[in-house]
Amino acid sequence: MNTNNNVYTVIYTAIVVVIVAAVLAFVASKLGPAQDANAKAETLRQMMSAAGIKSTEELYAAKNAEILQLYADNIEEAYTIGLDGEKNGELSISQDKIELVSKLKPQHKAILAEGDATLPVYIFKGGIAVIPIYGAGLWGPVWGYIAFCPDCYTIAGAFFDHESETPGLGAKIKDEAWFREKFIGKTVEWGETPAFRLEKNVEATGATNAVDAITGATMTSKGLNEALNIWFKAYEKHFGLGAFFNMLEGLSEAETVNDNEEE
Repeated sequence: MNTNNNVYTVIYTAIVVVIVAAVLAFVASKLGPAQDANAKAETLRQMMSAAGIKSTEELYAAKNAEILQLYADNIEEAYTIGLDGEKNGELSISQDKIELVSKLKPQHKAILAEGDATLPVYIFKGGIAVIPIYGAGLWGPVWGYIAFCPDCYTIAGAFFDHESETPGLGAKIKDEAWFREKFIGKTVEWGETPAFRLEKNVEATGATNAVDAITGATMTSKGLNEALNIWFKAYEKHFGLGAFFNMLEGLSEAETVNDNEEE
């Protein structure tokens, strides 16, 4: 065969493309399950870090199988809601079939479009509820998980991550434990605009629904602040109502105690 003509070149190129495609498909089929397992374990680590199940360091030192077991031992319920605040699905919490809503970008788009959203809620032992947040940082997406106390508005913990924020500046949202710890004990003011604030020098005002932004990371802080408020707004009808009923329950219990004391 004449190796210099066009037919030979086309046939040779086609064979090479087919072989390369076959090799890539084979590698993807072999690596896919492991990649999925790693992604699931990573999501669970972030959620359980926010919920305070174990320290972030302990969670990242644990193997994937240990993370799955830890989640199964501590989760009580997982479900999804729509923007109306009503449940629209259940998520399996069985260790051998854990279901998560880990792809947050499509849900973020649904929130902005006021469309059909599938927003996850993870309830851990002790009534700790964990929800995700997602938005745009300086160079790429930022996301994280916020844990609420049983009162539905006090923050029990937080975890944040990013795709490509600047090391030593915006990347501090993940790298610095002190930043995450600032959120503990703060409150989300459901029904207010904004429900939460991440800005410069807001803690000095004594506001309970505010955390100081990271110095030198203005755009990352703005992006995270926007992400928090967009997603809090999406969960408002679900958690805001829960907070209201918890408040009524607390008042009722207080009245019962007072009545008993009077007797």
